[in-house]
Amino acid sequence: QAFLCVTSTLNMAVFRDHLVLEDLVEEMKQQIPSLTFGPLQRDGQIAVRGSFPALRVLRDFLLLKAKSLSEEDRRERKSHQRPRRKLQEHRGAAEMRNSSRDAPREKRVLVLDTDIYHYMKWFYRKAFQGNDVVISGVTDGDITTVCIESAGSKAGAAQGLKAKQMIENYSVELQKILRKERICFKEPSRAGRQSHRQLCQRLKARYPRVLLIPYDTHLDVVGTSADVLAFTEEVKR
Repeated sequence: QAFLCVTSTLNMAVFRDHLVLEDLVEEMKQQIPSLTFGPLQRDGQIAVRGSFPALRVLRDFLLLKAKSLSEEDRRERKSHQRPRRKLQEHRGAAEMRNSSRDAPREKRVLVLDTDIYHYMKWFYRKAFQGNDVVISGVTDGDITTVCIESAGSKAGAAQGLKAKQMIENYSVELQKILRKERICFKEPSRAGRQSHRQLCQRLKARYPRVLLIPYDTHLDVVGTSADVLAFTEEVKR
């Protein structure tokens, strides 16, 4: 199995109060014609299939759309607010100090293939470690959503952008070279599965760049084509 494309489920319901969802889907199809869109469900969910670069373009398009709608809401609320009296100087200074401590944090989101995410977390750990940056991942099947959170300051934003670009670059490179093979456990018993796992762990010493992802019924082997092929051949023998 090569990492060529992925299917992601989008929840478009967040746009329902502002846009006609059917029109938004048509706009998405025109913006990124390389993607394949499933039918729009009643609850606003829609399945999208395509390459990671194309999905990133779609993500950026939707984030820009959401940002523009949010700005419109803020302008509308502001037009209905009464002018506020100026606060006393000492109170304003105190609030400025509090706001600096509670400064909003900037978030960036990436969508990765789950196996690539696990491989990167294991072999490229520095990509998920940065100064003043908190990086977390939420896995939903074949898709893992990575959230990069940094301080809202200029320096924090630069660190967050640097982390995002590093993860994106690694993801693109790994997508080109990684392959996954699935080894199903033939023995249904717990002892049989454990024996199979132990065999794979012993063989892994010869293939340090292979990642083993264990499940109850099978074992996924992720690595370069040469390593994965050689590893699975040894397991079969």
